Amino acid sequence: MAVEDALVTWVHLICASIWVGGSIFIGAVLVPVLKSYAKSVEELVTLMVKIGRRFNRITIPAFAILMATGVYNSRAFISNPGALFSTEYGTILLIKIILVFATVITYIVHVRLLNANMERKIMSGQGGNVYVQSIRTKIIILGEVIVVLSVAILLLAALLDAGGF
Repeated sequence: MAVEDALVTWVHLICASIWVGGSIFIGAVLVPVLKSYAKSVEELVTLMVKIGRRFNRITIPAFAILMATGVYNSRAFISNPGALFSTEYGTILLIKIILVFATVITYIVHVRLLNANMERKIMSGQGGNVYVQSIRTKIIILGEVIVVLSVAILLLAALLDAGGF
């Protein structure tokens, strides 16, 4: 059982690295570099749509595995949900679960802003500068919220690993 638990934790950490590391990389490295190369806001948004599609192919499965391994790791609380409220570990875990749900909801909104019709308009250059700028601002804010939530979840994971406060 110890080897199984270690492997599940390892997979959990790899998926967290993909999700959080990839998000931070996009915001802190890729976008600033693309801004210096893009000739217009429309071109920047077009590039980000392409990158986002590719990023989602890797991170959505990683995030799903991350949640599944998280459920596995917290299986003791599934059989005794009262412990979520009566122990320090349970309280931290409950806060982490709430932040995971907030991240999922924020990510869904983030992705839904660019529905298939809007993506086609942006990719064909018919999005219009004001609208593209409006979408870009919303996507940036939601992306930043996702990163902050994800980093907070990592902090809570570290607290859980350390046995609480």
